[in-house]
Amino acid sequence: MKSNIVKIVLAVVVIVLAYFLYASIMRPIRFQEQLNARNTQIVNRLKDIRTAQNFFKQFNNHYTSSFDTLIDFLQTGQIPVVKMVADPTDTTFTRSINDTIGFIKIADSLYSKRPNFKLQDLPIIPFSEGRKFEMKTDKIDKGGVIVSVIEITVPYEYYLFDLGKQDVVNLAERQKVMNRYPGLKMGSLTEASTDGNWE
Repeated sequence: MKSNIVKIVLAVVVIVLAYFLYASIMRPIRFQEQLNARNTQIVNRLKDIRTAQNFFKQFNNHYTSSFDTLIDFLQTGQIPVVKMVADPTDTTFTRSINDTIGFIKIADSLYSKRPNFKLQDLPIIPFSEGRKFEMKTDKIDKGGVIVSVIEITVPYEYYLFDLGKQDVVNLAERQKVMNRYPGLKMGSLTEASTDGNWE
């Protein structure tokens, strides 16, 4: 009787230890899966912002640090719809004539083929419970030329806050040790670049 109880207790202990071993192995794997999935969505949003900002800069010669201004520009700004036709006086068929046949709103040009896209969500960081991207702009001197620069940052703690706190701290520390931004970042306030740190 006593030996049966000991066997049952040992079996329970083995099962519990196996579960904890499995959980400790799976935790970093699940964390990495969540990190990758969230990074993908946030990077896509950052690319949308970069495209919108590039349009804004084409029209205004600078970036904007205001999402309200950017969204208003996308909703009201228009770009020409151009039809290209061969120049009838060109016998080499290498020249063309550009003919503006109308105008289209910038937002429609960029996002009309994305049925679930909401322009008002552009400033919102996915998985962050409504936090907004930190967007800064400036002008810097590059070889005697004043250029407009932009930087958008998303710290890990903004969109990984509901995952293991120690895992997030460890990830941020690893990035800092390698002199990298602890999160996702696009652009720079010291360089004329709109590259992302994921590229």
